[in-house]
Amino acid sequence: MPNIRQQKKRVRTAARERLQNLRYRSTVKTLTRRLESAIAEGDAARAEGDHLELVRWIDRAASRGALHRNTAARKKAQAARLVSNRPSS
Repeated sequence: MPNIRQQKKRVRTAARERLQNLRYRSTVKTLTRRLESAIAEGDAARAEGDHLELVRWIDRAASRGALHRNTAARKKAQAARLVSNRPSS
């Protein structure tokens, strides 16, 4: 536990930022699962909407620093591959 006042503030700030980053990463995972289920059901319209929302959240998370930019690019490419129905190999 820090003794310096500014470091106590930094601990509080870091905890708050960690929760925000967790929310972004969790939402990206949830939207990815939602996209996968829409594709499995064959609902093209829902899959397209879910894909757009997923890309928006990935971009937002990357701009905030919750996701590394290369990780964000990889997740977007995986989502695009799912939507285009190409095999993942």
